[in-house]
Amino acid sequence: MLARTLTLLAVATATLAIPLDQLERRATVTPDASCGGANGYTCLGSSFGNCCSTHGWCGSTAAYCGTGCQPAYGNCGSNTPPTTTSTSKTTPPTSTPTAGTLSECLTQKNVPIRLASSSDFSQLAQPYNLRLPYTPAVIVLPTTVQHVSDAVTCAAKYNVKVQPRGGGHSYAAFGLGGQNGAMVIDLQSFQGVSLDVNNIAKVGGGVRLGNLAQAIYDQKQRALPHGTCPGVGIGGHATHGGFGYSSRAWGLTLDTIVGLDVVLANGSSVKATSTAYPDIYYALRGAAESFGIVTSFYLQTQPAPSSVINWSFSIPNMFSSAATSANNFLHIQKFAQNASVVDRNLGMGMYMDGQGFSISGTYFGSLTNFNNKIKPELLRGLPTPTSQSATSMTWLQSLTALGGQALTQPTTGYNQHDNFFAKSLVIPTSGQFTATTLTSYFDYIIKNGVNSANPWFSIINLYGGPDSQINTKSTSFSAYSHRTSLWVIQHYGFTGSTGTPFPAGIIPFITGLSNSITSAQPQTVFPGYPNYVDPSLTAAQAHTAYFDSATYAKLAGIKQKVDPGKVFWNPQAIGN
Repeated sequence: MLARTLTLLAVATATLAIPLDQLERRATVTPDASCGGANGYTCLGSSFGNCCSTHGWCGSTAAYCGTGCQPAYGNCGSNTPPTTTSTSKTTPPTSTPTAGTLSECLTQKNVPIRLASSSDFSQLAQPYNLRLPYTPAVIVLPTTVQHVSDAVTCAAKYNVKVQPRGGGHSYAAFGLGGQNGAMVIDLQSFQGVSLDVNNIAKVGGGVRLGNLAQAIYDQKQRALPHGTCPGVGIGGHATHGGFGYSSRAWGLTLDTIVGLDVVLANGSSVKATSTAYPDIYYALRGAAESFGIVTSFYLQTQPAPSSVINWSFSIPNMFSSAATSANNFLHIQKFAQNASVVDRNLGMGMYMDGQGFSISGTYFGSLTNFNNKIKPELLRGLPTPTSQSATSMTWLQSLTALGGQALTQPTTGYNQHDNFFAKSLVIPTSGQFTATTLTSYFDYIIKNGVNSANPWFSIINLYGGPDSQINTKSTSFSAYSHRTSLWVIQHYGFTGSTGTPFPAGIIPFITGLSNSITSAQPQTVFPGYPNYVDPSLTAAQAHTAYFDSATYAKLAGIKQKVDPGKVFWNPQAIGN
């Protein structure tokens, strides 16, 4: 869709006459959802909606029909067209529009774009989370940093909000703006990965994790800490945390960032580091989408381990007795903090879905040490596993097994989707699970989740514990606030079929899972993990969940300096 802004010309005391040819053009129904401006298309009778918004595109909701709606080019106040016919003359407006639209600005600067009328627009605009479809005003497909800069400049000129899209996996579809009418800057052409003499990887903003892992290993047998899903993009993942089983050894993906090439709200492109643009460097590592478009990351890599132990144990009877399951979990929690057994080389998480319960992870060490030292202490007192494995494999084999698919992902035409709602909780070390809390949690699952009408799962990953490199950083290191965490939980409910309507019961069930923890432990503040962004939160709730107060205050100050016009915006952006 085209975004348009009318610059009103001053009128002395008389109404300006409008040439007949302009009146005739106004009667032309829009072919591409644009309205007003130089083309003078009307929304009345179009398939896009009967109202022409202040930005010059057609729709049917209050955003189009309400404040700023252009009455000369469609309905205002309601999407319903007039039912009466009038033979009177069209009343000319008291001002005439100046030529110029967002799309014309972009075209003049040779920026590659897709509009609603483009054949591939629907595919490009499809969200990962099909529950949250939004229609952008325009999708920019830059191939150069200059394209990104020009696009941001045009968006600012025409008051259109901007969001970057890397892998497109935002749980809240913020890569599409989180609302209709945004400019989406899709970085799918930014696919470069190269290592310098210091083994710092320069990574394009559109690279997916699997392709990144494969590239740096192929080039120099290097590795990075990151998540297990190979289709996730580096952009949102790295700038909001980025956890993988290797993170307890190497930190979050965010912690490896030593520089970022970023286009700011004024269209300038800078490289932000700890010494150059340090405030921007700070803000991008935790809240990048509120501050700019990161076109390249500079990431400090690690030598890939020669071997990795991938391990897993399926524990039975975890959904029969809440008290028994709580005691089993308390043992796992005690094990996770046992420094005589656990160090940074152990990555661990739990998975449950009301039917099964498993503990799994990786270990950077020998299979003998895992089997003789770690495994016996972990399983001590737990029900005998129904299945178990501990296998030594190469680094790439380990990543492939964890991801459940090939590392190499398509650079265009990515087509994996889900239909879901998720919430998260960060469990601080100082407020770790109590027996009462765990009993409440498993009681809720036994009563509501074992025979749930819709599929769901919970993942509980170990972030803290002895020697965890995630928690060695202070909150002043970056805008990522959660440096005292023990566990991070993701509660996730989905349809099981992306083609079906989203069931009404999923959101209250998932919300209830989280509430069963927080209500049982009211003395503890449970933040949220920003990479599991929750669109049900207000901006204020999101800011409290994802940032401590000092961090948010600092971010708000930086936002006011570098983006006072809020060019970079989504419903939970800094400054909202």
